Amino acid sequence: MNQYSKRREALLYHAKPHPGKIQVVPTKKYATQRDLSLAYSPGVAEPCLEIAKDVNNVYKYTAKGNLVAVISNGTAVLGLGDIGPEASKPVMEGKGLLFKIFADIDVFDIEVDTKDVDKFIETVKNIAPTFGGINLEDIKAPESFEIERRLVEELNIPIMHDDQHGTAIISSAALLNAVELAEKYIDEIKIVVSGAGSAALACANLYLLLGVKAENIIMFDKDGMLVNSRTDLSDLQRKYAKEGSAVSLAEAVKGADVFLGLSVGNVLTPEMLLSMAANPIVFAMANPVPEIDYNVAIATRKDVIMATGRSDHPNQVNNVLGFPYIFRGALDVRATRINEAMKMAAVTALAELAKAPVPEQVNIAYGETKLNFGRDYIIPKPFDPRLIAVVAPAVAKAAMQSGVAQQPVTDWEKYTEELLERLGNDNKMVRLLTNRAKTNPKRIVFAEADHLDVLKAAQIVMEDKIGIPILLGNKDIINELKKEIGFDAEVKIIDPKTAEEDIRRNRYAEVFWKKKQRRGINLLDAQKWMRERNYFASMMVNEGDADAMVTGYSRSYPSTVKPVMQLIDKAPGVTRIATTNMMLTKRGPIFLSDTAINPDPTAEDLARIALMTARTVRMFGMEPIVAMLSFSNFGSSADKSAHKVREAVSYLHENYPDLVVDGEIQADFALNGDMLKSKFPFSKLSGKKVNTLIFPNLESANITYKLLKELNKAVSIGPIMLGMDKPVHIFQLGASVEEMVNMAAVAVVDAQEKEKRLKMAKKQV
Repeated sequence: MNQYSKRREALLYHAKPHPGKIQVVPTKKYATQRDLSLAYSPGVAEPCLEIAKDVNNVYKYTAKGNLVAVISNGTAVLGLGDIGPEASKPVMEGKGLLFKIFADIDVFDIEVDTKDVDKFIETVKNIAPTFGGINLEDIKAPESFEIERRLVEELNIPIMHDDQHGTAIISSAALLNAVELAEKYIDEIKIVVSGAGSAALACANLYLLLGVKAENIIMFDKDGMLVNSRTDLSDLQRKYAKEGSAVSLAEAVKGADVFLGLSVGNVLTPEMLLSMAANPIVFAMANPVPEIDYNVAIATRKDVIMATGRSDHPNQVNNVLGFPYIFRGALDVRATRINEAMKMAAVTALAELAKAPVPEQVNIAYGETKLNFGRDYIIPKPFDPRLIAVVAPAVAKAAMQSGVAQQPVTDWEKYTEELLERLGNDNKMVRLLTNRAKTNPKRIVFAEADHLDVLKAAQIVMEDKIGIPILLGNKDIINELKKEIGFDAEVKIIDPKTAEEDIRRNRYAEVFWKKKQRRGINLLDAQKWMRERNYFASMMVNEGDADAMVTGYSRSYPSTVKPVMQLIDKAPGVTRIATTNMMLTKRGPIFLSDTAINPDPTAEDLARIALMTARTVRMFGMEPIVAMLSFSNFGSSADKSAHKVREAVSYLHENYPDLVVDGEIQADFALNGDMLKSKFPFSKLSGKKVNTLIFPNLESANITYKLLKELNKAVSIGPIMLGMDKPVHIFQLGASVEEMVNMAAVAVVDAQEKEKRLKMAKKQV
C-alpha cells in the first residue's frame, strides 16, 4: 500500500461510520415513561440525596467506580511530540479503547488546553469527582513528574502516568526473569540506560525497588552520560548522575550486564553488544526501530536475552500487559491511590505468570507448539486471557495490604470469576485468529478478485501478513481496481479463461476427468468447467498450487458450494460435510452448526456435525461445551424432531463420554446457567458455560445466526466448512470486507492445522 493509501485508510478508520472510536451507551432500561422518570426527574433525586448524605454512595449509584479519565495536554504524543490537545484526542480515544477491550473499564478522554503545571493540576482536581481513576497520558517531562506527584498527594483516587510507570512495570517483570535465566544477582548487575526521559527514569526508579543499586546504573541522554558537572540536568535526572568525567556509551557498556534502551534506533552496535558481560540482557525498546535490531543482536551473540517494544519479536514490552489490569484491581477495591506496593505486585504477578504453564489458546494464537519460560519467553503475551485474573487480584491485594483499599474483596474466587466474565465483552478472538494466521501465512486463492470488496480484502490479508493472496479474474479489471485502492504490491493474478493458462487448465481437467470418469464426467465437460473460477481455484488447492481458497462473494451459497464439493474430497473418516459460524457475542464466542449445508440432518448426521464442530472449537484454543438444541427439554416432547436430537445425544454419550455435550434442550436453558442449574441439575451442561450450539435443522441455524448478526451486531465468522479434505471456505453472498478478511484468516489457520495433521500422520506411518 502506498503512503497516500495508508493515510487515507487511517483517516477513514477514524472518521467512518461515526467520527472517533468511543461512545456512551446506556446501561439501564429507557423504553417507557416510567423508565425515564426513574432515570431523570423525579426518580433521580433519590440517589442524589443518598450521595449527599454519604459521598461514598456515589460508587453505589453512579458509574464512577468503573470510569477512568485519560487526560493529556498533548505535549508529548507518541512519536509526534507537542502537537496540542485537540491533535492528541485520537490517541486518548485509542487508550480508552484499550481500557475497555482488555479490562472492561469505561473511559472519558479529557484534553486540557494548558502547559501551565498549576492550571493543569487545578483543572484535573476540579473534574476528579466524576472519575474512579485518572490515567495521565502523553505529558512531557519534567512537568509530568510534578503533575503526577501533586495529584497523587491531593486527590483520593488512583492516578498513574502510564508513559512512565507502564513501561517500568512491564520491563521490571522482564528484568526479574531475565536475571534469573542469566544466573545473576539483581543487587550486583550493572545497567546502562540509553535515554533519560520520563520512561527511562521511571524504569530506573522501579529497578531500585527490585534491588538494583543506584551506583550500578549509568544513564545517558542525547547529550551524553549524566554526570554531576552538567548544568542541564533535572533534579530527577541528577539522582543518576555520576562523579568524574563522562564516558561514551561504547565505553559504558563494556562488561555491563543489562542495556536498557528508551531512546533512538541503532545506538547499540554489534561491537558494543560483544563487549557486554556473559548472558547480556538487552531491552531495546525504541519504536519502530530498536536501539539494536533483534535479528542482528541474536546473530551477534547466542547468549543474549532480548526484549523489544515490537510485536514481531519475542518478549514484547507492551504497556497493555499492565495499565488495564492495574486500574482494574485499583478500581475494584476503591483504592485511594496506585502506590509502589501495587506496582510491585503487578511486576511480581507478571513475572510469575510467565513461568506458569501456558494455555493452549495462547500457544495457538502465537503459532507455538508450546510456549515455555525461557530466553524467548520472559514476559506473558498480550493475548494471554489469564492476565486479568492474575494481575488485577494481585494489585487489589496489595492495595488492601498497604491500607489504601476502601472496599476490600472478601470472596477471591467469586472476584476472579467476575474478572474472567468481563473477557466475553470484546472481539479478542479476531485478534487471536489473525495473530495465529500471521505465524505461518499460506497461499490463498481469492476466486472473485475482480470485485472491488474482494480485492480490498485480499489487500488487507497481504499487507497485514495474514496470507499470500492469489487473485483470480480478469487481469485488466484487477489491475485497474488495484490502482484505484492503492494496492501496489506485487501479487499473482490468474485468469483461467486466457490462453496462457491452457496448459494448467488442461492438466487440471485431465486430473478431474480421470477421477470422475466413471461418474458421468467426460473430458470435454471437465475442460469446459476448468474455465470457471471456482472449479479452477478448487483444483489449484487440490493440486498443491495453492494452500487454501475463499469464494462466494458474488454468487449464492448453493451454486458456489457445488463445484467445491465436486472437486474436493471429504476428509478421511467424514461422511457428511457441514458448516459452523463463530458468533462473537457479549458472552464470548459461540459456535452455531450447521448453518449452510444440511437441510434436515439425521440423528447420526447431528452427532457427526457436533464432533466436527467440537474439533473446530478446539482449533481456536477453546474446550467445546456443546448443547444439542430443540424446542423440547430432555424428553418433554415425543415429536420426531426432538427424538432425533435425543438419539444423537445418546450416541455421543455412549461413544464419546469425554465430550461435554447434552440435550435435547431449549436455547434459553442452554445459555442461561442459572435456569439450567435450577431446572435440570442432572445435565452435563450444568455449571458450565455453553459455547457450541448444534441446531436440529438448517433453517433454525441459518435464521439464528443472521438474526444475531443483524439485531445484536454480533460479528460472524463463517460459515466455516467442516469435514473437507482441503482448506476451502465460502463467504455468504455480499459479505463485507471485514468478514472476508476474517474468513481468509480462518482458511490460513485451517491450512496450518491440516498441514500439521498430515505431518503427524506421516510420522506415524
